[in-house]
Amino acid sequence: METTASVDQTRVLIGRAQALGDTLDDPLLLLSVLYGSWNASYIAFNGDALRERSAQILTLAEEQGTIVPLMVGHRLMAMSLLHTGDIAAARAHFDRAIALYDRVEHRPLATRFGQDVRVAILSFRSQAVWVLGYPEAAMADADQAVSYAREIRQAGTLMYALGVTSLTHVNCRNYATASALEDELTALVDETGALHWKGSGMAVRGWLLALSGKASDAVHMIIAGVTSYGSTGATVGLSLMLSYLASAYAELGRFHDARRCLGRAMTTMETTEERLYEAEIYRMAGEIAVKSPERDQAKAQDYFDHALAVARQQQAKSWELRAAMSMARLWRDQGKCSEARDLLAPVYGWFTEGFDTLDLKEATTLLDELRA
Repeated sequence: METTASVDQTRVLIGRAQALGDTLDDPLLLLSVLYGSWNASYIAFNGDALRERSAQILTLAEEQGTIVPLMVGHRLMAMSLLHTGDIAAARAHFDRAIALYDRVEHRPLATRFGQDVRVAILSFRSQAVWVLGYPEAAMADADQAVSYAREIRQAGTLMYALGVTSLTHVNCRNYATASALEDELTALVDETGALHWKGSGMAVRGWLLALSGKASDAVHMIIAGVTSYGSTGATVGLSLMLSYLASAYAELGRFHDARRCLGRAMTTMETTEERLYEAEIYRMAGEIAVKSPERDQAKAQDYFDHALAVARQQQAKSWELRAAMSMARLWRDQGKCSEARDLLAPVYGWFTEGFDTLDLKEATTLLDELRA
């Protein structure tokens, strides 16, 4: 709150100076202040404020017509749309932003904005294109982001690339690569003391432990990560971290704790309006309902239905594929193989790349089983 108030006050003072005809020595000063305001709404996530601020920045940039404000404006609009669930539109803004980037002219902006603009765009565009159903394009963006960040040799930029693209690799289920990136991030965090990346990195490493069958260690790691992360005032991505914790609890048979974490994840999502992970969180909730001692299939189906509806509305084909597989397995176990096949086949048939990824391999195997 103090950061937001300070930024807003500075913005008012700059506006008054400009209204009086004063010329600013730094032509990017207002953009920097507006970026600070946007970033405060991003870290302590507020979806409505985020979209409002990014729209304001982009409008001002279009009025000025200069490259740097336009590039930054499109990047911030892309980030705002991505996290609030308008993923296809986000990708379009990422594309516009990166088309404006010049390596020589714009690389020095990394010191002003905390990380290189191109690396930031590639890192989060990798998540957007994966969600939209393009795993190979996602991995290409992730690899370029990390490679370019290494070339720049700025700690803030490299931490950004490692932290964001590790999640892309988790989504692609390239767990060994994600783990290596997180190990490198941890070493950098220890050197720099970057608390934001420390907490989020611990949560991701905990999730990787859970995915490798070490649920007990995962619970401790994720709790430590969420606690560290929360101490910074950050809430962006928190709903996903809590769903990781819920899944780890479920693997240990601690379903009361799992449901408690899911409830907190969903409440956080509704409060902040961060919708990027909504379909996956509801799908994971359905999986936990199936695994519970009650094996509540009706509740699981409701969760899967919600996940499918959100994924379709967001054009989030990778989330839709996972939700369709979860529902298809539920229906298969109920003897409804024909319905399961009819649900899954068209979603799988939409994909044009990434057939060597685990999600698509599992979909192939499940479809073969349903056709038998």
